[in-house]
Amino acid sequence: MSILEYNGAAIIGMSGKNCVAIASDNRLGISYQTVAMDFQKIFQMNDSLMVGLAGLASDVQTLDQLLRFRMNLYELREERQMTPKVFTNLLSTMLYEKRFGPYFCEPVIAGLDEAGKPFLSTMDLIGAQAAAKDFVVAGTCDGNLYGMCETLYKPDM
Repeated sequence: MSILEYNGAAIIGMSGKNCVAIASDNRLGISYQTVAMDFQKIFQMNDSLMVGLAGLASDVQTLDQLLRFRMNLYELREERQMTPKVFTNLLSTMLYEKRFGPYFCEPVIAGLDEAGKPFLSTMDLIGAQAAAKDFVVAGTCDGNLYGMCETLYKPDM
């Protein structure tokens, strides 16, 4: 079993007509045993940006705190909010810096850019980005989520 499957997760991000949606499960488990049903995996970074973190629970919480710290520094220095593209690059760099001892998280970024257009992106453990126009998924059941998204997704929903 992979360490990414230890706590389990299912995160999905979809785009619509000038909107995005992101959803996840709330289950925290240890293999097949359920520990809690209120574990947060999606975090609002600012008014137009959310990130979902699938993976090891301790790394999910650590990355959330680090991302908030880096976003606050950015907003103090630049005197503006971070766009989803800049946030994706920041997170990708943070993950690549730890590539020899990675955070065991697969992030899903969903937000609206400056023009109000949907932005979706995901990446692997070392920050390799994969942007999409329609939907992105992450977690232990990503194969099932891909099938559901391919079946149900319609452009400009």
